[in-house]
This record gives sequence, structure tokens and C-alpha cells, in this order.
Amino acid sequence: MINPQFYAAEADDIGVILSMQKDFYTIDNYDFQEETAREALRIFLNEPLYGKLWLIVAKGNTIGYMALTLGYSFEFKGRDAFLDELYILPEFRGHSIGSRAVDFIAEQAKTMGVKAIHLEVELHNEAGLSLYRRYGFKEHNRMLMTRWVE
Repeated sequence: MINPQFYAAEADDIGVILSMQKDFYTIDNYDFQEETAREALRIFLNEPLYGKLWLIVAKGNTIGYMALTLGYSFEFKGRDAFLDELYILPEFRGHSIGSRAVDFIAEQAKTMGVKAIHLEVELHNEAGLSLYRRYGFKEHNRMLMTRWVE
């Protein structure tokens, strides 16, 4: 049985996070620009008001990461958050690590005063959909839309 531990990421961890993030983005053909991602991580890790990022570690090796980004919503009664990224290396999937990670995120969110956690999951990601539904995440009758501001 794999017993993961969760550690707050620090600036020294950016390289290992970038490596996993690149793999994560490749799954769904998301645009990945290493220098832009590096700068976004640097800024995020240096500003606690944005949220937290944790490494998932097992047997002394980093096997994944997860990020909880913070916001505020009147509809959701105050502080809300996005489970923005949860990635586990392929060889460690199917060992309940995702379940433990979601439990950990829920505990951390509560201590941070979060009232609601949101996430996005690709419709083809059946394992992710199953995991998140088991943990009480529900679909809304609306579509998340995004406009880039640059």
C-alpha cells in the first residue's frame, strides 16, 4: 500500500512541478510554455493570498502535485477555491492516492476558510469524474466559459 504524504511546495520545487505539469498538459493537448509556467509558479508560491500548492510524495519520491487557488464568491457564501490542478504520475494511479489527495485538500480548504471548492475535469476522464463524484462534487446546469485578458 502506498501511503502518500503532502508537503507545501517551495521555490526549489518548481523544476519537478514543471516536469509533471508538462506531462499533465500533454494529456489534453493544453498549451504549455515552460518559461510562462515557471513565472506563474514563482509568483503563486510567493503570494499566499493566491492559494497553496502541495507536492504528493511517496517512498521519498515526488509522485504528483495539487494546487488550490483562492477566490471569493457571493453565490458560494464567501471564500471559494478551485482545485486547479491535481496530477499523479501514471504509475501511481489506481492506488487511492487521488482519494487521499482530495481528502487532504478538503481539510486544508476548511482551515483556510473556504466554503466551496470548484474544479474542472475533462469529460473523457472517467476516472477523474468517478473520483470527484464520490467526493460530492456535482455538475451544474451551466457551462464554464473563459475569456483570456491580455
